[in-house]
Amino acid sequence: MSRSMNVLLIGAGEINFGSVEGPWNHHAHRSSCRILSSRLRVVGLVDVDTARATAVLNAKLIASAEAPERVDAWSSCKSFSSITEAAHSLNPADHPHMAIVGAPPHARGTDVPGRDLELQLASAFPDCSLFVEKPVSSGPEDACWRVAEALQAATRTRGTTDGVGYMLRYLKAVQMMKTIIADNGLVVMGTNARYVMAYEYARKLAWWDKTRSGGPIVEQATHFCDLSRYFGGDVLLPSVVAHTVQHNEAPGHLVAKRFDEEAIPPENRLPRLTSATWKYAGGAVGTLTHVIALHGTTYDTEFEVYADGYHFKLVDPYSTPKLSIRRPGTADVETHIFTDDDPFHTELATFIDVVDGRRERGDILSSYEDAIKTYELTWAIRRASERSAADYV
Repeated sequence: MSRSMNVLLIGAGEINFGSVEGPWNHHAHRSSCRILSSRLRVVGLVDVDTARATAVLNAKLIASAEAPERVDAWSSCKSFSSITEAAHSLNPADHPHMAIVGAPPHARGTDVPGRDLELQLASAFPDCSLFVEKPVSSGPEDACWRVAEALQAATRTRGTTDGVGYMLRYLKAVQMMKTIIADNGLVVMGTNARYVMAYEYARKLAWWDKTRSGGPIVEQATHFCDLSRYFGGDVLLPSVVAHTVQHNEAPGHLVAKRFDEEAIPPENRLPRLTSATWKYAGGAVGTLTHVIALHGTTYDTEFEVYADGYHFKLVDPYSTPKLSIRRPGTADVETHIFTDDDPFHTELATFIDVVDGRRERGDILSSYEDAIKTYELTWAIRRASERSAADYV
């Protein structure tokens, strides 16, 4: 299609516009300008913090002035304090074809007024497809399923689509692993995920308060929980077992914090290490270790998959992914390094192609419904870890 693509951005914070902490500058990676070229029209930016939204928008306009091919993309963008204001202010010709929902998870994923951004968007702009950041929410899982039902109804009646930002599924290395498993008729025996966070520059109090962020598994390790499910399949949630190192235990003392953790009630502080295991419905076993331990800004992440005769090991999926594969008949390990892969870009390009009608909806690798299953797993891990912590405190 050659029509302009009207895009509405929800959230003027770090999810949509970048952060110095970790590999999280989604806007730089997901830049719609690169994908849509002259077709992109950002029609609105919604954030309750109108001052922040105005500052971000002004910065984009200045940057666009230095790149003439991007001026038109942002020239008509307006900032709004709410979706309701946007709906009342935008002319029908400016109604969005897609919205990128990058507001914090406490503002979405439920049918509770004020925490129901998806439902607000579906009501205000019924022909708008939704690309939602992970996790889908910080609220109750049953509310997420009610949102999913509403989005399904919109798909049936209006032809809209939805996707969630689990971009690791789109990595070339991940797709290579999936291809080898499918081509050789392999049955996954187990998955092992390891996520070691560099915490020194993570200074937002809200992130360190599990009642606000959801905690390190729900909010951060969710990417690796999702990748685990992508290979292992559905999880038997009652099988989840987890243990933690708590903030008040000797191994949990952190020396490089750049904020005052005393401002957070002790019962709300994050565990420093979480180790979890579970059983997949297909018979395989999954494990996850998440650690808050490293200084500086560089994370240490690995993901492994085991099958008869095969061992796949993916290292550094957020930066320069390296995939090591051991196959049957040899002890040698083949190595593939992917220096030119951008899963954020692939993810959004795929979503835009589906919205445009150039690809099938099934090409979106993470639907809203499937993302809820990942959300359920992360909460099962958190609850299991809290139960075990209560036993040994």
